[in-house]
Amino acid sequence: MTGDDLRVVVETADDGVVLIRVRGNLDAWSSSKELVGALTGAARGGGRRTVVDLSGVEFADSAGLHALLHGRRKHGDAGIPLVLAGPMTPTLHRLFEVTGTLDAFEIADSVDSAFTW
Repeated sequence: MTGDDLRVVVETADDGVVLIRVRGNLDAWSSSKELVGALTGAARGGGRRTVVDLSGVEFADSAGLHALLHGRRKHGDAGIPLVLAGPMTPTLHRLFEVTGTLDAFEIADSVDSAFTW
């Protein structure tokens, strides 16, 4: 996988937590449609929580942020908590800070801590 590739893997734990692992670049170039689909499916799936593992995201732009905000809205409508998990790269963290969206998400330091949220 090159840095330009985006890979999204969805797993469901026995306790009803949906884990979405995101790897690569989350930007307009690599397309974020796969993440939008995974987040929409998780919101419709009726799990008790969705955790998005962003520790493998090397870069994200407004298209990636838009995908996450879309997922947040879908999860809010469904009444399912959405937790973003890191550790995040400084570049990704900065994207949330600069756009004023850091407080729009529940953010955990790690996937393990997000599971106990």
